Amino acid sequence: MVKAETKGIEVSVKPQYLEEQSNPMYHSYVFMYTITIENKSDFTVQLLRRHWHIFDSNSEHREVEGEGVIGETPVIAPNESFTYSSGCNLVTEMGKMSGTYLVKNLVNEQLFQIIIPEFQLITPGKLN
Repeated sequence: MVKAETKGIEVSVKPQYLEEQSNPMYHSYVFMYTITIENKSDFTVQLLRRHWHIFDSNSEHREVEGEGVIGETPVIAPNESFTYSSGCNLVTEMGKMSGTYLVKNLVNEQLFQIIIPEFQLITPGKLN
């Protein structure tokens, strides 16, 4: 698990390889990641947008940007957290992801970005 904190908002990521959904013969490697966004600040925030950078080990780079996460724009009060899972497929056995969330401080209406720490997507066989 990797973590990063920005302005009192901590993002932790736990990736997992989904062997049963992958098909190495066709260069399809499916990963799931679970993200927890914990509000350690003294103000309520709302997650508005996400921006991902996805890299395969063959140097292919994709960007994914959009509103909210998994169809939601969650409001996270101080000392609360929001957890969700999503997925990504790669054409190689290894890759990485990182990005940012755009959030709004609901107390003063200011927008700011939260760092999503870089995390590795690696099939178990590659770890040996």
